[in-house]
Amino acid sequence: MRLRKLRTKPVTRAAVTVLVCSTALLDASLAAAAEGDPATLSADPLATWQPEGIVWSLAAANGVVYVGGTFETVRPPGAAPGQQQVKRRNFAAFDAKTGKLLPCAPAFTGHNHTVRAMKASPDGRVLYVGGSFAQAGSEKVANVTAIDTKTCAVLKQFKPAVSATVRAIDATDGTVYLGGDFGKVGGQARPRIAAVDRKGALLPFKAEIDQPVRALSIATKHKTLFVGGDFEAVNGQSVRSLVALNPTTGATLFTYPGWFPAQSSVKTIARDDTRFFVGAEGHGPGIYDGRIAGRLTNGTMVWKDTCFGATQSVVPFKGVLYSASHAHNCNETPGGFPERGDRQHLLAQSVDDRRILHWFPDTNGGLGEEVGPRALVVSKGYLWVGGEFTKVNDKPQQGLTRFGDTDTGAPKVPALKLDSAQPGKVTLAWRATWDRDDAVLTYRIYRDGKLVARKTERSTYWDMPRMTYTDTVAAGSRHSYRIEVTDGTNTSAKSAALDVTVPKPAKRAAAPEATPGGTPQQRSAVEPQTQQAPESEHEQSWSPREFAEAAANEAGEVR
Repeated sequence: MRLRKLRTKPVTRAAVTVLVCSTALLDASLAAAAEGDPATLSADPLATWQPEGIVWSLAAANGVVYVGGTFETVRPPGAAPGQQQVKRRNFAAFDAKTGKLLPCAPAFTGHNHTVRAMKASPDGRVLYVGGSFAQAGSEKVANVTAIDTKTCAVLKQFKPAVSATVRAIDATDGTVYLGGDFGKVGGQARPRIAAVDRKGALLPFKAEIDQPVRALSIATKHKTLFVGGDFEAVNGQSVRSLVALNPTTGATLFTYPGWFPAQSSVKTIARDDTRFFVGAEGHGPGIYDGRIAGRLTNGTMVWKDTCFGATQSVVPFKGVLYSASHAHNCNETPGGFPERGDRQHLLAQSVDDRRILHWFPDTNGGLGEEVGPRALVVSKGYLWVGGEFTKVNDKPQQGLTRFGDTDTGAPKVPALKLDSAQPGKVTLAWRATWDRDDAVLTYRIYRDGKLVARKTERSTYWDMPRMTYTDTVAAGSRHSYRIEVTDGTNTSAKSAALDVTVPKPAKRAAAPEATPGGTPQQRSAVEPQTQQAPESEHEQSWSPREFAEAAANEAGEVR
């Protein structure tokens, strides 16, 4: 796999003898934690079509992934912007497994020409679509519509008249919940939230919310509708960003005092069988940007991470909570990383204990607000990611990508250098590399084409330790060394050869000679000389003293 481009130096581990025990204990504890962690998907992106614009919403039904946003065309995997374009106006459909572009393509136009929210009915027969638009296909609509997933026809009977943008949708067998910026539905007051039946008729459900709703999640079994957004008051009560409502009446069931500060909003809500998960976005000092897990039964908090960087979307899958954000400074969250001046746009965490797992695919910020990924959905075992990014894992890819369970990327091979050479002994050194979805890598050292050693080490993009290997060889001999690295599935190419001539033992001087006055004059024996590696044009010469000083300086920079 390709290494991310770092803006600052990686944190290093000092090669100091007194630290060996504590480092060994730390690595052992990390390994033990990793053994109990849930398995993630691969961090290697699959070939995916590219919307030429921004993806705001994703939904899935019956093996199809639906993509909504602000775009006029899509182009094939690998195609450059403006090339091989296929017309798709703010809506497209793809096969979840193969990524194939499907013919389902009603155009969404009018108003702000954008799709902001989508959700399939529990039986997968209907896709509900919301946003800011006045027409879906040939049908005149008002910011929300419904599509028959079998025929891709816009359902003529589903026409709630929503007065402004719809930003969130969820559905049960008989009810469709809408959230957004609107104040009226069907001419009746419904400030920011409403419920309609499957034919689009307004239901009695009513709640008073003072600011936009951005996320909805209905837990039918628990008779709870979770609502997130920018609001500060619900049903006449002070409520910050998150509330649980009765799904029939709209009455308040739970509030969550202390969960979010004044300048943070809930952007996303998802759930599994026992927990609900929320992601927040903050603006200004003292904000909260991370993720929280709560119990569906009583609304109590299970865990809360402390990462900075606004969260746009979360989705749980097989014990892992995947999130889209621009995370930085996750140092106080287990498995997290320090502030480095860069951003990690995709994360995976254990749903049980918030631990950040070793899964680090990444995007850039991209277009618009340069947030990067904005929407996630899982279908048929594939994680789809949409947003405003233009790169994935440092390669061009716009607006849409996906990940499966096949690891295809090999780690990047490190460069070998000579640390020291003495008669009969050669010490090689290299900086550990890292892999986006494997924390533990194995390094194989070859002498003259023959495997002579294996060394295993844990590494991350923010912590790539210095490694060494000492080889015992005949004095005066000449050898060629190479190294390769494997994640257990994929193996790098071998490094460029490092040619080493092993020093010969130095000849000792002749016996002491007498001076004219008869006093012996001792001639010191010549000690065997140690051959030190020349300074590389691209790398530091890592003597123990220099390495310890560099590590201390780097640690100071991080703090």
